[in-house]
Amino acid sequence: MTLDDKKKRVRQHIDLTWNRGHMALAEQMHGPDFLYKSSFIGRPLGSAAFVRMVQEIRDAMPDMEVMVEECIAEGDKVVTWSTLVGTIEKPAMGYPPSDKVLSISAMAFWTLAPNGDIREICTMFDMESFRAQLGLQTRPFAEKALP
Repeated sequence: MTLDDKKKRVRQHIDLTWNRGHMALAEQMHGPDFLYKSSFIGRPLGSAAFVRMVQEIRDAMPDMEVMVEECIAEGDKVVTWSTLVGTIEKPAMGYPPSDKVLSISAMAFWTLAPNGDIREICTMFDMESFRAQLGLQTRPFAEKALP
């Protein structure tokens, strides 16, 4: 695969999962050793658990849209910077419903197999901004910096 093919594959995965909810099609893009790691989940998820998590979030935020702002590829890696926009209509992942339209920045590091299968996604979300938009208490800087 060319670097452009890898970027296209990642964008397609984002569109199929987060934007359209076509989980079975997206899951076909996962390699047999697929892992999802995230700053808001305490443990890695396999393919089936990743699909359940995305579906839970989509159920809570039916108007959610993910826009890829930047997509860079080198070797077997692709990096995306995305913005998730939507409203939490039902509780999800421990967060309450809100009538506010939220905007959440995310950086993801993708590893692809030579055949294009997605082997790993490691995502970091700007959770402090997310919490602030919801009107939830944010942590002081010093507390965030401590282990």
